[in-house]
Amino acid sequence: MKWLFPLLLLVILTSCSSTAYRYPVLGASEFVMDSYQIRQGKQAILEMEGKCTRPVTCEDLEEYPDAIEDGDVLNIVVYHPTRKDLVESIQMINRTMGGFRVRDGEVKIPDIEAVYVGGLSLGQARDVIKERFSEEIQGVEVFVTYENRLRKRVLLTGMTQINEHPVDGKVRLYEVLSKARIPPGANLYMSYLLRDGCPLIVDFYRLINEGDMCQNVVLRGGDKIYIANPADSTITMMGEIGIPRSINMPYGFLSLREAIVQAGGIPFTGDRRNIQVIRGNLQCPKIYVLAWEHIIHLPNDSLLLMPGDAVFISERPITQWNRFIEQLLPSFTGIARGYEAYSIVRPVAN
Repeated sequence: MKWLFPLLLLVILTSCSSTAYRYPVLGASEFVMDSYQIRQGKQAILEMEGKCTRPVTCEDLEEYPDAIEDGDVLNIVVYHPTRKDLVESIQMINRTMGGFRVRDGEVKIPDIEAVYVGGLSLGQARDVIKERFSEEIQGVEVFVTYENRLRKRVLLTGMTQINEHPVDGKVRLYEVLSKARIPPGANLYMSYLLRDGCPLIVDFYRLINEGDMCQNVVLRGGDKIYIANPADSTITMMGEIGIPRSINMPYGFLSLREAIVQAGGIPFTGDRRNIQVIRGNLQCPKIYVLAWEHIIHLPNDSLLLMPGDAVFISERPITQWNRFIEQLLPSFTGIARGYEAYSIVRPVAN
């Protein structure tokens, strides 16, 4: 057993040697500076990830003139004090046919010739139809609204309870989202608005939770809105943490303090002086090393995580040593028992 003590001494010296990182290591000050950028919202986070984005412009916030197009279905209502037959016939078309469909720019209405309404607004169409009625019948009042639209609508997918919504040059994103009945756990960071095949970077979180009307764009026909699932963006908690797990990040950021709490805290086996945040791809990550004192004394919004981050809590040196000994003890016990048996049997053999 003379060799046992030198072996243990060698193991101690080896375990106490520090492991050098192959990547540049950043400290708390760099992490705080990046956290201030994360606080700027979705646009800033995407820029940190190196993704090309198309931000919201003033043009996206401006209303535009609406016009009737082929395929649109109009709901036309007329009123006349004596011509109840005319009123009922038009109401019947609205009920049975679903409205008056625009074909080749025209709508066909009982008792008058086809009226050309293509390219007109609803108000202009109402005036033209009323004028045409006045040529045949005096005292007719006309009301025109959209019953359905072929191209002037937005499509909604993901975690929504409606599939589409008509637009008229004035309908804005907040109005449509309020009718979509988005569940509380939806991932607002990963949700997006697709326009002309390209994502328009709208910060859904700032629009819905903070009331930032700079994100309340005017919707256009053909726009597509996707509401993401809660697990579409996460962070990973690893190492000496209470519950190693992935944590959903529905808003695009989460404080490091809150993440540690959700993961069950740091047990006594964890090294609170060596809390590592790994950010970026594995080929070229950014590694921040923080201590428990930073988490205690700095405000939450100064220590922010972003989607894809991994938090690793190192073991305390004594924890590494204890676990190594626990693994070696069965082997040492077996060797000692074998040596004792050999010592007992050898004199008999002589």
